[in-house]
Amino acid sequence: MGFIKLNEQQNGEHLELHYSDCGNGKPVVLIHGWPSTSQMWEYQVNDLVAAGYRVITYDRRGFGRSSVPFNSYSYDALAADLNELILQLDLRELTLVGFSMGGGEVVRYLNQYGGARVEKIVLVASVTPYLERTESNPDGVPRTVFEGILAGLESDRPAFLEAFGKTFFGVGFLTHPVSEAFLHHFWTLSMSASAQATLETAKAFSFTDFREDLRGIDVPTLIIHGDSDNTVPIHASSDRTAGLINQAQYLIYKGAPHGLWYTHRAQFNADLIAFLNEGVVPEPIIDFTQPKGNFPGLSY
Repeated sequence: MGFIKLNEQQNGEHLELHYSDCGNGKPVVLIHGWPSTSQMWEYQVNDLVAAGYRVITYDRRGFGRSSVPFNSYSYDALAADLNELILQLDLRELTLVGFSMGGGEVVRYLNQYGGARVEKIVLVASVTPYLERTESNPDGVPRTVFEGILAGLESDRPAFLEAFGKTFFGVGFLTHPVSEAFLHHFWTLSMSASAQATLETAKAFSFTDFREDLRGIDVPTLIIHGDSDNTVPIHASSDRTAGLINQAQYLIYKGAPHGLWYTHRAQFNADLIAFLNEGVVPEPIIDFTQPKGNFPGLSY
């Protein structure tokens, strides 16, 4: 564990990113989703290290143990942070794995800094290519949904994030794939971020257009998404992302919610390791038989 010092300063001091670095072998950088921290990856790190990989996780600015600037939460700033991490740790032949919001960081990094150091990428339940519904993006999500997220954060962040966690993991009247203790753990990680960072990054993933970023990707790509994702709906995201990347393999986990890295972690870890080892995954569609329920909270 350690910190990297960024070029950006606040009140005369350099901002820092907290990171963890485990194992040996080719590097894999795991980029966490919103509104959690790098600790969300605890169920992947050991398996990846055991498979012979060096695994790096880090807290996005404003989250976990990283510095908390009041502003500068655009995807350009977040991609610059990722670039600093890669350069300062001198990572090469690496795989970038971005979950949800983190998928945007992966594709913006490649657009702005190139793929010379990158061997593969994995986009997991990613917010790409563009979530907001506009005239040029008719399959997106209505802006009122995102305005509701922002209003909920500003009105009662703890209550909003509590409800959000249930939707995130597909908790409903008929389904409860995670324990109450795990939901509380996720809520605690989410509340550890600054209120301003949580709000500003929500704006970033809601309103950033990644379509041009995706068209330039020329490295092997694995896309994974659950078709019961009520947080980042598959039709507005990965279904379209898969059509914009030439070398993409696309796995649809049937019945899986947004937080599939935990609810379907055995299959997810196996698919991730297969892609890291061979560059391919064994099956085009994974069929899970978890019953679907009526998910409370946000719906699109």
